Amino acid sequence: MVRVSEIRISVKRKCDLNVLRKKAAKILGVNENDILNVKIARKSIDARKKSDVFYTFSINVYLKSGVNEEKLLKRKNVSDVKEFKYFFKKCYMKKRPVVVGFGPAGFMAALVLARSGVFPIIIEQGKCVDDRIKDVEAFRNRAILNPMSNIQFGEGGAGTFSDGKLTTGIKDFRSRIVIKELVKAGAPEEILYCAKPHIGTDNLVKIVKNIRSEIIALGGEIFFETEMLDFEEENGALKSIVCENADGVFKINTDRLILAIGHSSRKTFDMLYKKNVNIEQKSFSVGVRIEHSQEFINKVQYGDFSKYLPPADYKLFTHLKNGRGVYTFCMCPGGIVVGAASEKGGIVTNGMSFYGRGEKNANSAVLVGITPDDFKSRHPLAGVDFQREIEKRAFICGGRNYSAPVQTVGDFLADRATVISKNKFKGVFPSYLPKVSGGDFKNIFNDEICFSLREGIKVFDKKIRGFADENAVMTAPETRSSSPVRILRNEKYMSSIEGILPCGEGCGYAGGIVSSAVDGIKCAQVILEYGDGDL
Repeated sequence: MVRVSEIRISVKRKCDLNVLRKKAAKILGVNENDILNVKIARKSIDARKKSDVFYTFSINVYLKSGVNEEKLLKRKNVSDVKEFKYFFKKCYMKKRPVVVGFGPAGFMAALVLARSGVFPIIIEQGKCVDDRIKDVEAFRNRAILNPMSNIQFGEGGAGTFSDGKLTTGIKDFRSRIVIKELVKAGAPEEILYCAKPHIGTDNLVKIVKNIRSEIIALGGEIFFETEMLDFEEENGALKSIVCENADGVFKINTDRLILAIGHSSRKTFDMLYKKNVNIEQKSFSVGVRIEHSQEFINKVQYGDFSKYLPPADYKLFTHLKNGRGVYTFCMCPGGIVVGAASEKGGIVTNGMSFYGRGEKNANSAVLVGITPDDFKSRHPLAGVDFQREIEKRAFICGGRNYSAPVQTVGDFLADRATVISKNKFKGVFPSYLPKVSGGDFKNIFNDEICFSLREGIKVFDKKIRGFADENAVMTAPETRSSSPVRILRNEKYMSSIEGILPCGEGCGYAGGIVSSAVDGIKCAQVILEYGDGDL
């Protein structure tokens, strides 16, 4: 097998494997009959020139025996490639390991442990995904918030109600394992090769259920609507955890615990701090969700070729003179802005898309970098207080009924409040539900954040003309882009309590679905490596 790269195909042209086979044969200088099969290894869109937009492919070409592969490798854009294979080692443990949290880090950790034969126990404070959907809809349609089951908490984690992006900046072979496991669980096969893969919330719902079913079939056990209240230790090592659900308080004896608790697990952060687990402050970001029409984004990114292509995205960053970084995050083409509150009396927003990305608006977070210097306290949980204060102000600004404050970009840049009237919104109508309320973001954010958002939007308008269109709509606030804490761990992935492994985004070691899932695999592998031995 060889890989042929830099195959360019016009986006106007219908392209299938037969077209790619012909291209490969020509590049390799072989007869088409010498090619047994071709598979797409990578597919991307090159839109650097709006007058000439095309797909770029890399393909794996499977050749008949007898073809001189060494000679082919001397050709331009041809390289050697090996099939990616992996397996999970079998292990025996006297005590069953426990995973707390069933988001990407948690379900991948549990899957690895289950495949290895150690029968993990999973604790998840939220509901199974089908019941969780009902809670999310109750909040979106009737402003009824369930603090234990919502967009942040429940089977699949916060990523379940997002765009399901699988792009990541980490360089770890386990990323490929994550993608392959998602496909095995029902994700579209194109995520194996698309340059910007995404699953969509509709597919994620099915995927997490399939992963759960496999874990259970392999002897794993999952407790939904169950909260970890405490843990017990002896001589600095984990002895058991204490949990509670509708049946009451119960104890699980274990000496291996993976904490995959997510970035919004504030009660657990507080418990860990009180138990003297080493926690430190961490930088994160806050800001707003901005919405434009998807038609506008398509046109500005792809020009006249937009009608041949899927909904366009963007990614922007600037470093301001005041030292702040401002950037777009979790851009959702053809998506909606959703209410992501997990505490009563607070407003939080996030973005979500279905796989088809068929909604009228494009939305993205526009975030300002926040450091521990902004917290005005050295307390390890000061970042949580910083987030919570913004969320409370937004709740008050929105009318105390979970309506989210909105401001048009025109009003925000002019430093005037947005007053919603019958004909206020032109071209872009805010997608947040249950309701929106006109507001003034200086009642939510401090002067530094407001200034940084304004300056960042002006810079972005130079990169995407029309980004600062006066009719674009911003909804506030986005505060949960990442965890405000880091639960410290050593080179063996252990916290200050032996046997507790902080894991994933919530504990400060990942950002996004893939990197969180990779960290889950790493923590599971540590447990399997040491088994019942000394850590």
